[in-house]
Amino acid sequence: MKTLRVLILGLGLVALAALPAGCQETQRGGDGFVRKSSTPPSYMMSINELGQRLGMSVAIAGNPYYELKDANNRVVVQTREHGRVLVNGRDIGHVGPVVDVNGTYYVAEILLPQIRPHLEDGSPAWTPAPQPAPSPWRPPTASGVVVIDPGHGGRDPGATSVLGYPEKTLVLQISRRVAAILERRGVEVIMTRQSDTFVELEERAAIANRANADLFVSIHADWNDDSSHRGFTLYIANAASNASRRAARSLENAFLSARVPGKGIRTADFRVLVRTSGPAVLIETGFLSNPTDARLLTQAEHQDRLATAIAEGILSAL
Repeated sequence: MKTLRVLILGLGLVALAALPAGCQETQRGGDGFVRKSSTPPSYMMSINELGQRLGMSVAIAGNPYYELKDANNRVVVQTREHGRVLVNGRDIGHVGPVVDVNGTYYVAEILLPQIRPHLEDGSPAWTPAPQPAPSPWRPPTASGVVVIDPGHGGRDPGATSVLGYPEKTLVLQISRRVAAILERRGVEVIMTRQSDTFVELEERAAIANRANADLFVSIHADWNDDSSHRGFTLYIANAASNASRRAARSLENAFLSARVPGKGIRTADFRVLVRTSGPAVLIETGFLSNPTDARLLTQAEHQDRLATAIAEGILSAL
């Protein structure tokens, strides 16, 4: 079966010429970074029009995550602050802001010629001369020390999902799965808690510092009063090191490869991030306030999917 070509596009909000009259300031929130406008700017097109002009259908449409498909291609579009545009892993520069016109999202027309040359057209591909059969595939391994921090615990339940499940229980289940995968792949794993116990935030960071951990990963589930929000979010500290930023990008790429929608990488000075001396990332695995995410987070199959993506992201970062 022919593999679909996948294009990952991160739409960054960068300083460009002022928008036409009627535009308001950029709004930051759970829906990414967008500008409100009463009318669409002349140099922009809607996500639906982008799909139509590429000959593709819109499979998923929900800011900040869009997915376009045809028989041979899959294009994933994500909005993010200070982002970039990647086509098949190649940086093709910045584009303008995303504009919200009464709930319809518009992107710069410049995306069209940037995407089109990289799409497969379904024609027969050139076949190179036969090569020796490759060795059987083996999952990559890594060495190092990783601290996995299941959020909350004990007297601190965290958020409670709309289905009644506490965050502390769900994230411990996911964390145990992540630890098991990493240990099978040669990584030394330290868990800040193995059961339903309470651990102070400072102690969680101290565990990583005492172990001189190569990476600290805190695992949580999110909540928003707007129940439409879905997907993962990655957090690093405002003054995060380059190693933390690389780890966050590796985790983001792993989530997207696993086709888990999300809201990208954000910054916040959570105590476990700023008190950890080494690289540190906090993961919100989904929204307990969203009925779909709340249901998925209780399912073993989805927990395995998340755990595999997290473990792959960690292995790539080590």
